[in-house]
Amino acid sequence: MTRNRANPRMPRTRQWLLRAFSVAFAIGAGFASSVAIGSASTSSTTTATTTTAATTTATTTTVQPPANTTPPSISGTAMDGQQLTASNGSWTNSPTSYTYQWQRCASDGGSCGAITGADSKQFTISTADVGHRLRVQVSAHNSGGSGTATTAATKVVEASGTAPANTKPPSVSGAVQESATLTVNNGTWSGSAPIKFDYTWQRCDTNGNGCSTFIAHSPNASSYTLGSADLGHTLRVEVTATNAYGSSYLDSPHTAVVTAKTVQGATTISVNNVSLPDRLVIDGVQFAPNPTLSRTTPIQARFHVSDSHGTSVQGALVFVLGLPYGWTYNAPEQATGTDGWATLTIRPTRNMPLHRGDLVMFVRARKPGDSLLAGVSTRRLVQESIR
Repeated sequence: MTRNRANPRMPRTRQWLLRAFSVAFAIGAGFASSVAIGSASTSSTTTATTTTAATTTATTTTVQPPANTTPPSISGTAMDGQQLTASNGSWTNSPTSYTYQWQRCASDGGSCGAITGADSKQFTISTADVGHRLRVQVSAHNSGGSGTATTAATKVVEASGTAPANTKPPSVSGAVQESATLTVNNGTWSGSAPIKFDYTWQRCDTNGNGCSTFIAHSPNASSYTLGSADLGHTLRVEVTATNAYGSSYLDSPHTAVVTAKTVQGATTISVNNVSLPDRLVIDGVQFAPNPTLSRTTPIQARFHVSDSHGTSVQGALVFVLGLPYGWTYNAPEQATGTDGWATLTIRPTRNMPLHRGDLVMFVRARKPGDSLLAGVSTRRLVQESIR
């Protein structure tokens, strides 16, 4: 039998109280431990919650750059000196500012290039823009970046001034004679300065029509010296006025018919000075002998050539042919002399009859170099008596 280890000298009541205290102490310690464990668990949960809240607060929303939804546009008149204004159009993501770059394009809207210094919402058109189209690039900005959109091009920029318009016709002064000089008076023109002039001289017929020959064309051709090719013609000049806004032209009244140069005592002109509409004229005929009495005696035929104004012509080539064929031999062409006469020797053949009748002759006078069927040449039938 096991002996009770309690102090044998301690009263039983005291021993019981001591054991009860020990049990209570043990239970209290266990409870305190349990409470401590619960407190630690609660603290851990609170800490986790705090960490999650801190993470949510630190997250930053990313701002997107502006994006265009309605294209920008331009208002104003596309004309020199006028002001154009850019409209921003519509953008997403709340732009905080806008920038601009104006561009000058070709007349077809292509080949656009930035205009130096043109970076404002407004743009004033200059003369350099006339004939071009304009557009503007609009850039929208915010903290997330920027976006760019371009307007449609304007219509072609027009000049704001006025083109020249004639208020008094041009005129021509000077002697209308070979070797003389004609001078243009520009007349009077309205329009924006400066105005530049250009001249086109034209050769016309005697009535001032058919002016298809442009004989001089130059900004410096305000005067013209008449030559042999102008004889028998009238002249006029087309004056063209030009400024930055356009051009227009008007013809002067035509001159009188150009005549040969007057030389004291001169009654003859060179065939080179005869031009259409002037013509050569065979206005004199002489035969020797007259009438023809023999087949053995040559016929001296003389023909006088003048121009349409009755002036003798030197150097015209004269040809004669007897009719019917075979009655005479052909004679070579002869040129008219300083008096306008040409002499040809006509030799009869044995086929020419010697009874009463006539030897008909075809005569032609022409200008050297002209076509045999055109130019200033002339033709005529004449006859020599036969006995």
